[in-house]
Amino acid sequence: MNFEERLAGRTQRMTASAIREILKVASSPGVVSLAGGLPAAESFPIEIMEELTGAVLAKYGAQALQYDASEGFAPLREALVPHLAARGVTAKPDEILVFSGSQGILDTVGKIFVSPGDVVAVEAPTYLGALQAFNPYEPRYVELETDDDGLIPESLDHALATEPVKFVYLVPTFQNPTGRTLSLARRRQVAEILVRRDALLLEDDPYSDLRYAGERVPPIKSLAPEHVVYSSTLSKTFAPGLRVGFCVAPDDTRRWMAIARQGVDLHTSTLAQALSAEYVGGGYLERQLPRILEIYRPRQQAMLAALERHLPEDFRWTRPEGGMFVWVRGTAGIDTERLYPRVVERGVAFVPGKFFYVHQEDGISTMRMNFTAAGPETIDRALRIIGDVIAEELAARV
Repeated sequence: MNFEERLAGRTQRMTASAIREILKVASSPGVVSLAGGLPAAESFPIEIMEELTGAVLAKYGAQALQYDASEGFAPLREALVPHLAARGVTAKPDEILVFSGSQGILDTVGKIFVSPGDVVAVEAPTYLGALQAFNPYEPRYVELETDDDGLIPESLDHALATEPVKFVYLVPTFQNPTGRTLSLARRRQVAEILVRRDALLLEDDPYSDLRYAGERVPPIKSLAPEHVVYSSTLSKTFAPGLRVGFCVAPDDTRRWMAIARQGVDLHTSTLAQALSAEYVGGGYLERQLPRILEIYRPRQQAMLAALERHLPEDFRWTRPEGGMFVWVRGTAGIDTERLYPRVVERGVAFVPGKFFYVHQEDGISTMRMNFTAAGPETIDRALRIIGDVIAEELAARV
C-alpha cells in the first residue's frame, strides 16, 4: 500500500510539536527541564481528590459517568459564571462552552473560520500550539508587531485595514512565550480597533490567575464583548490531565463551535467536568490558588535572579508579573537552537524561541524558559549551565 499518496493535502501543514519533541528529551532521568509549560506536580490538589470524587459521585451518581451535552456539563457552566465574573467576563451559563482543554477551542475556531488561504493575524512571537491548531486549515498568517509591552495596537489596525483577516489571535495576559501583559490603555485601543473594523478576536487567557505582583487587568472581552471569543482553562489551577477548557463566544460563533466539536469528541469527559464543577463551585479553587502562587512566586524570582547572575550583560529578558514563562533574547549571531544540544548534554532543557514565530528566522537568538516545574536551587544550577554554554559559544567566536 502506498500510504503517502493516501494522505490529505492538509497533512503537509501538520508537524510534530517542537516543544513536545523537546519534552521527550527533557523527561529523561537527570535532565532539568525549563522547557515545557508544565504546572508543578506539587501544585495539584492530590490531598482532596478522593474527597472531590466522593462528593461528585454522591451528588451526581451515574450522571457523572454518562454522555452529556456538547455545550458542557450544566453544573460546571453554572460554577464558571462567578469564576469568570471575577475576571471581568460577564456570561450566563448557556453562553459558556466547555472543551477538552483550551487547545480544543483553538482547533474549533480554526475549523469554523479558516478556508485555505484565509488570513489569521497573530503576534510575533505567538503560542506555538495555536499555530499547530490553525495550520491544518491552511491559513496565511499576518504577524503583528510587538515591543516590550506586547502588541502594538497600530500594527493591528494596519493589518485589519490592509488584509481580509478572518480573526485575530492574542494572549494578552502573561503571554506565551514572552510573559508580557498588555496594558489597560493598549487593551482599550485594541477593543476600539476591533469594534471600528468589525473584527473578531480569539483572546486566549490561560494564565491570568497566576499573578504574583501588580493588579489584575480586565480582559479585552470585557471591553468589546461582541467581537471576542474568550478562552481559558483549568489546566493551570486544577489539573492539566483532566483536559477542561472553556470559552465565552458571541451567539452565532458559539452555535457553530458546538456543532463543529460534535464530530470530534461529542463532549468533554463528564467526570472531569463534574470534578471541575465541584472544585470551582465548592470553593476548593479559591483555597488552592494561594498555595499555587506561593509555590511559583519564589521560583519566578529565582529565575530572574539567576538570569542576572549567569547570562551575559547584553542579553535581555522579560520580567513578568505572573504566568509561567520568561523570554530571553540573546545578542546578534547567537543561535539558540544550535546551543540546545550542548545544553541538553549537560542535563538542562529549554525551548529555542524560533518555534514561536511564523517566520522562524526572526527568533534565532531567543529562548523561552519555564520556571514553574523546578525549585529555586535547581533553576539557579540550570541557568549556570546555560550561561556556561553561551560563554563558550561567545569565546569561540572571538
